[in-house]
Parts: sequence; C-alpha cells; structure tokens
Amino acid sequence: MKLRPLISKEEVEKKVKELADRISQDYQGKEIILIGVLKGAFVFLADLMRKLKVPVKVDFIWTSSYGASTESSGEVRFISGPTLDVKGKDVLVVEDIIDTGLSLKSVVERLKDMGASSVRTCVLLDKKERRKVEFDADYVGFNIPDKFVVGYGLDFSEKYRELEGVWCLEEL
Repeated sequence: MKLRPLISKEEVEKKVKELADRISQDYQGKEIILIGVLKGAFVFLADLMRKLKVPVKVDFIWTSSYGASTESSGEVRFISGPTLDVKGKDVLVVEDIIDTGLSLKSVVERLKDMGASSVRTCVLLDKKERRKVEFDADYVGFNIPDKFVVGYGLDFSEKYRELEGVWCLEEL
C-alpha cells in the first residue's frame, strides 16, 4: 500500500474551526449533545468540541459496516451506545466520513426513534459519488473523490489513524 496526501493538517484545522463557528452560531443559546460515531470520528469530535462556543455533552455510538475491507458490507451493525438520554435534546452526530450514507442514515433514524428533538449531522469528509441512499449531512468539511482515505482518525484495518491530515491509500 502507498499513501498519497489529500488534505493537509493545516487545511483540516482551518475547516474544523469554520465548522465549529457555524455550529456555534446555529446552536447559540442551546446545549447540544455531540454523538461521535466510533471509531473514526473521535479525533474530529475532540478537535471540533474544543472550538465550539456552546455548552455540549459528549457521547458515542459504535457502528460497523466495513470490517477489514475497503468496501462497505451494506449492513450496519450497532455495537454500542449512546448512553446519554437524548429524549427532547438537540443532537449533533459527528462522523469522520459519509460515503454510501447507510451508516449515518441509520444512526440518525435510531436517535430520532430515541426521542431526540432535533438531529443534525456534521461530517469531515463527503464522498457524494458513493451514495446508496438519499442523505446529505448538515455540515460538511470537504467533498472528496472516490478514494479510500486514512489519517485523522480514519483507518484501514486499524492502521493509519494517527496520521495528521487525510491521505489516500493506494495499492502499489
């Protein structure tokens, strides 16, 4: 496997601040529950949370649709979470990447079923050309091409999460 840079650390930092500013403005005067989708979103969620100017609570939901493959299985499994009561609360789901849309749509539906008064989504990366369901995130950092990406919390078989910035993983 070979890594090629796609989005620099500095570009990511700038975009996270822009997203945090927009979210803070939209939720002014409210408290929100940030729900990070594990495992990939934890780095993005931590950086985003520190830049928000509104009170937040944090929780996580763990889903799986990839396993050790670079292709989604098409089946979303809920492994755990959330643990906070979302009933009557404003929830912002924080996800590293949306491609098919299956996972994020399933998470949003689950939170609505749990009684959240509002559910919005914030994704760092959006691969629109891979969409299999009708779904658009409310806040999007970068639209990216149909390449397998790692770094900034995103992995391939639990590797590369520690890389700063976002990288394309290419076969040799």
